[in-house]
Amino acid sequence: MTATTIPTADMQLESPRETQNWRPFVNWVLAIPHLVIANALGNVANLLSVISWFSIVFTGRMPDGIAQFQCTILRYEARAYSYVAFLRRPYPQFEFDTAHGDNGNDPLRVDFAPQPAVRNRVTVAFRIILIIPVLIYTALVVIAATLAVIAAAFAVLFTGRWPQGLRSFVLDAGRLTLRVSAYGRLLTDTYPSFALSAPGAA
Repeated sequence: MTATTIPTADMQLESPRETQNWRPFVNWVLAIPHLVIANALGNVANLLSVISWFSIVFTGRMPDGIAQFQCTILRYEARAYSYVAFLRRPYPQFEFDTAHGDNGNDPLRVDFAPQPAVRNRVTVAFRIILIIPVLIYTALVVIAATLAVIAAAFAVLFTGRWPQGLRSFVLDAGRLTLRVSAYGRLLTDTYPSFALSAPGAA
């Protein structure tokens, strides 16, 4: 599946459930450089969203360069947090490819086709209000996913394997967060689905 066929942000992780017992207690330390960069990029994304808002409301178009960079930030954040949550073994690359599509060099693939043109100016103008319900829902799901990661840490410690149910839930929570981020950053006018299940879930 290519990025040009994805109406909303989606991600797939190709990584085994088995992992080293020490990862839950070490990965978050190893990921600190990525977390610092992801936090900085998140702040940049917020600023770019403000610029995009004015551009779309007044011209009906999102600057293509901003759309490309926002896609880069979404990929970077997803890969960084998947490593923190010890969902994958390979250390994420410090990669800033600004193409819309995912180059497939990482176990976690983020597919998304942003909408730079033919935008709905009304939904963009009121995006900060429209996003509130799904934002509240996402916050609750993220809290639950955090608890699931903590529970999985003890399971991995003793078994070296992610429990399938917990892993699927955490990945689905990640997909929800990705969709909401893409909507909040004005990359799409498609309202994010509240559904957690996704086809092809790892």
